[in-house]
Amino acid sequence: MAVLALESFRETVPRTRPLAGLDLGTKTIGVALSDRGWSFATPRPVIRRKKFTPDALALKKALDDEAVGGIVIGLPLNMDGSEGPRAQATRAFIRNYGPLDDRPVLFWDERLSTVAAERAMIANDVSRAKRADRIDSAAAAFILQGALDRLVRDMG
Repeated sequence: MAVLALESFRETVPRTRPLAGLDLGTKTIGVALSDRGWSFATPRPVIRRKKFTPDALALKKALDDEAVGGIVIGLPLNMDGSEGPRAQATRAFIRNYGPLDDRPVLFWDERLSTVAAERAMIANDVSRAKRADRIDSAAAAFILQGALDRLVRDMG
């Protein structure tokens, strides 16, 4: 698994394969998938976290089942752009996951993605209980959509 910059990621991932967006939380891993044309992101069911190995195997199976070509993972930066403990934990997860999966990875600034996802869910009248269950995958979709928009726009 290689962690790539935007340009290298775009050149490496086959354009005919969907991308996965991930929002790594402490209790769940939010998952979203793109279409094969890289136009839109759709939330998928979260992966409930237990321990690293079962989490990683469940993630790999989900990505294999969808023939995902690359992974966009939210990097939870502080508002000033610095990396705190959550960003370090995300980088550590990818370092540990790397030997299991050779898909390229793109880290994506996820600041305010959960806030945006929650606002959209509230605007669509999603109940508090349902929001709690779906927020990480909705955030993963916001992360992935941001990356898709940039990847496609820069293809010119």
